[in-house]
This record gives sequence, C-alpha cells and structure tokens, in this order.
Amino acid sequence: MYFAALLARTEDGWEASDTELDDVETLSDLVELARDASDDDTVIVFIEQEDAWFGLVRIEGEEDPRIYVSDGAAAARSSYGEMLTREILGDDPEDLIDELESLDLDGTEDGEPLDADEDDEAGSVAAEAVPAAPVGDRLILADLGLPPAELLALETDALAEIADALGAGEVLEAVR
Repeated sequence: MYFAALLARTEDGWEASDTELDDVETLSDLVELARDASDDDTVIVFIEQEDAWFGLVRIEGEEDPRIYVSDGAAAARSSYGEMLTREILGDDPEDLIDELESLDLDGTEDGEPLDADEDDEAGSVAAEAVPAAPVGDRLILADLGLPPAELLALETDALAEIADALGAGEVLEAVR
C-alpha cells in the first residue's frame, strides 16, 4: 500500500494534497503529475510504502527532477520504488540481471537458460544489488530547511517531519 502526497510552493506558501498514483508508470508520468499541480513553482512529491521506505522527487520548472530514497533495497522491491532507484542508480534492472547471470552465479552450466522459476529469483537478485541504505540526492531539501543529516535520520512518519521542516505542517494535516 502506497501513500503519496504533493507539496507545492506557491506565492501564498505551501499547498498540500494527497494524490493517486494509479496512472503513474514512469518517472516522466510522475514529473508530469507534479508539474500539473504547480506551474513553475517547487513541487515535492512524497511516496511512502507502509513505513518500509519513502521517496522524494523535487521538481522545479523544466529542470530535471531530483530524487532521494530512504532505503534503496526496500524500494527496489516495489514498483514505484524500483522506478526511483533505477533513475538514481542508472542501472536498468534487466542489464543488472544480465550482468549477474554472465558471472554464472546461478548454478547452471554456461549457456544453459534459466528456468521460468529461476527468472523470478533473478529479479530479486537485482533488488538485492541495490544498497540497503539511502540513495539519491541528500541535499534535496537542504535549501528548504531540512539539512542532509536530518533527512538521513528520518524513519517513520517522515512526511510530517519533512512538512514541518518546510513550514508546511499545518497544510499537510488538512489533507491527511
């Protein structure tokens, strides 16, 4: 189960809204959703999966998005988390699986294809290759009042702490 919210900075301060990710399949879809929420202002997209991990995507105008994920390995095991970690780490999971298979670590003989059951196992190997630690831009919110050390210390209920640091705590509570 995912929870997603948008924090958009406007001339009047921060506006918060929860959002549905049903139509989001790629990072481009997520960025488009955020840009639709606010024209050229700063938008922070917050995604959380059951306190296992959270991710932040910061969009400002037409600039490339900045991304942070609290636990890369946990996130890589979920659809939205995989999308974010893949963007951060730059490795296509299929390429990573091919690279791991070329090392012949799966116990098969050279050139022997993986069985269908083993193919699912190879996907989990790719997720395990992602660090079980924060990944991405640790300075993503530094200029907005949340230094990297505090961001790295966040665990559960991170959205509330992030919103408080940005001065958006009250507007967030209105949509929760």
